[in-house]
Formats: sequence, C-alpha cells, structure tokens
Amino acid sequence: MNAKQANYTIVKARQLQRKLYLAAKRNSKRRFHALYDKVYKVGTLRLAWQRVKKNKGSAGIDEVTIKQVEENGIEKLIEKIQYNLKQGKYNPLPVKRVYIPKKDGSKRPLGIPAVIDRIIQMATKIVIEPIFEADFKECSYGFRPKRNAHQALEAVRKRANNKGWYVLDADIKGYFDNINHDKLLKLIKMKISDRRIIKLIRKWLKAGVIEKGRYEETDIGAPQGGVISPLLSNIYLNYLDTLWEMKYQKYGDLYRYADDFIIVSRTEGGINKALEAVKYIMNKLELKLHPVKTKIVNLWGGKEGFEFLGFHHRSIPIIENGKRKYHSLYQWPSKKTLKSIYLEVKQILGSLDALNDNLEFLIYKLNKKITGWKNYYGLKRAKRVLKKIDNYVVKRFTIWWNRKKQNRNRRGHMTKIRRIIRDKGLKKVAC
Repeated sequence: MNAKQANYTIVKARQLQRKLYLAAKRNSKRRFHALYDKVYKVGTLRLAWQRVKKNKGSAGIDEVTIKQVEENGIEKLIEKIQYNLKQGKYNPLPVKRVYIPKKDGSKRPLGIPAVIDRIIQMATKIVIEPIFEADFKECSYGFRPKRNAHQALEAVRKRANNKGWYVLDADIKGYFDNINHDKLLKLIKMKISDRRIIKLIRKWLKAGVIEKGRYEETDIGAPQGGVISPLLSNIYLNYLDTLWEMKYQKYGDLYRYADDFIIVSRTEGGINKALEAVKYIMNKLELKLHPVKTKIVNLWGGKEGFEFLGFHHRSIPIIENGKRKYHSLYQWPSKKTLKSIYLEVKQILGSLDALNDNLEFLIYKLNKKITGWKNYYGLKRAKRVLKKIDNYVVKRFTIWWNRKKQNRNRRGHMTKIRRIIRDKGLKKVAC
C-alpha cells in the first residue's frame, strides 16, 4: 500500500468517527452492534499506530519497543493484528507494572501494555469513543477531544466569582484500583451491544499485571497507563455526571477532570447536601471518598482555599481606593506543584553528571521544562508565585556554577550568574 492509499484509509477512519458521533448524538438511547469489524479495518489500525507512535512510551513485558515495531515493518504487524482479531485468536499480554513519583512524595502505579496491545486498544478507542463522547456531560473536562484543564480552571473561576462561596473538594480513594468490572461493563453495554467489543474490553480488564516477574490477577480496577483506561474511567464516572445533572444540580455545580472533581455551591446547606449526594453516588459505584482529603471549603473572606488540577484556588478581596470592592478567585501553582517543580530543577542541575555538562546544554534542558510550566501554570494572576520558580532556577544554577568552579561559597556571585544565564537564553516561567 502506497502513502496516498494509506492516507486515504486514515481519512475514512476519521469519517467513521464523525458518523458514529452524529448517530449517537441524534439518538441517545441507541445501542450500537456492528463495531468489531471496524476495529480491524486497515484505516483504523493505521490511525491507531500513528497515535501510539506519537505518544511514545516504553515497552511492555515482551520488551518490544516502538522503534523495533517500525524496524520489523508496521504493515506486517497490521496484517497479524487483523488475522488474530478476525479469527478470535487475540489475547492481550499482562501489563508491566512500573511506579512514577507523585507530588506528595508517594508513588503511583502504572500498567504498561505491550505495543501491540496499545495499538489494538487505540483502534478500539477510535471506534467506540465517539459513541460515548456524544453522551458525556459538560462538567467533564479530562481526556476528552477538544477539552482541557484550562477550560475547567476557567469554568471554576467564573462560577466561584458568581456567588460560589462553598466548595466540596472531593478525593476518590484509590479510584483506578477500585473500578468494579461488572458495573463498568454494564455501563458500556448501555451504549454498545456488540459482544465481541465487550469481550475485548473484558480481556484487557482481566489481563493481569506482572511485577518483578510475578503475575497478579486483576479482578478489580483498571490499570493506569493503558491507552483505553482514560476512556473507561470517564465512562464509569459519567454515571456521577449524569445523576448529578438529573437530580442534584440544585445543590451545586460539578466540575470533573478524570477522577479529580469539585462542587461549587452558593450556600453551606447546599454544599452539605452535595456531600451526602456524592457519598450516595460513590456507594452505588462501589467507591469511597478519602476521609482526610475530602473537605468542605468556605471561600468567603479568603481564609481558606482548595487544590484542583495542580493549582491553589483562593478568593481574594479586591481593594480599590482603600475600600474593599469585591472578591475574586485567584489561581496559582499549589505548594505540592512547587515542590515537584523544584525537585525536577534540582535533579537536572544538582546531579554529579551535571558538573560534566556545559552551561548551554543545561539551559537547553531547562528551557524545555520551563516552556511546559509556563504554558500550563502561566495564568493571569499567578505571576507572584511563578517568580519563585524563576528565582529557584537561578539559585540552583548558582550552586551548580560554584561547584563546577570549586568555589567554597556555593551561593556567591548570584547576580553575575543570573545575568550570564539570561544572556545565554534561559527562559522565564513568569513574564
């Protein structure tokens, strides 16, 4: 197949997505039955491969990398996938468990599927996501097409500034580890009646985990790290969104990003009822709120704030001509976020290897990080806190410089070094 034909098949896969979305939007009660054969279409698999390749990621338990798949020939792999899916011979490998550090110092378990499993998961996601996307609610912002965290942050800011004095800062205890498979599949079956698709998803849920060479069954939960896991997560919590919209909207407005959500209400009575309603819904989903991390926050007067999507949110009184005029919600990087950023800077500039690197290379490495931090955390009213990050970067560069020059005063010449690194092109988070 030449490049022109390959691109044509990918265009057809995207057109299929659009048709499925519009069909689901026209009839919210429709159940889709003939989907499995669309998963192993060449165009779907090609588009899936493109996205898996773009996302990069490490090898699964078979140790086959994306680079090796390319070297062996993607056409050959697509043919193999098609054959196995058509014949019903496909069985996913267990996922490889790895741990990544969280902002609070603990570690988050991830399950890394093999590349071939990621391709098939992505192909399935391409086919079924539009069907569920048509049913997802406005309050959901995480891992959805054309939706992002900044939209959620802006929606929260506007709602809090419109007499949203009380916030339920909710935390689901071990969400991904406690998703009930039977209930998740029941929710999927409400939109999809194709048994082969259901069987495919069940296989991924039951594939198991390999950790330090030991196999563990997965009778509950959906491992983070799988291509299809964010979609499954949204399907499960769409029950919360739907029930909230139908029955409990009067108590407050829900804003959700994956498993992280808050509720904003005008009154204390409303937010207390909201908490009881959330507990009821969580019980239906066989989930629990974290007893310590879940709390009600009173924004009035700026005495309390809450954390959401890496930001601290606090209602600050605005003073004009010596008189308080109104309150406005300010959003800036949280203490946990700052701690995490400082750690990344320290790892780059504080290691022994860094002493062998030249200044230009380290500035290049830091600039990539700084660009990302600026793009996400650079909100309008966060400048004061963002300056702390810039100052910390200068401080760590000063320590690196003096260690490299073997100067005893590790923090000496800071003004001179600040000027040098700026002249060399070091970017700022705060502008």
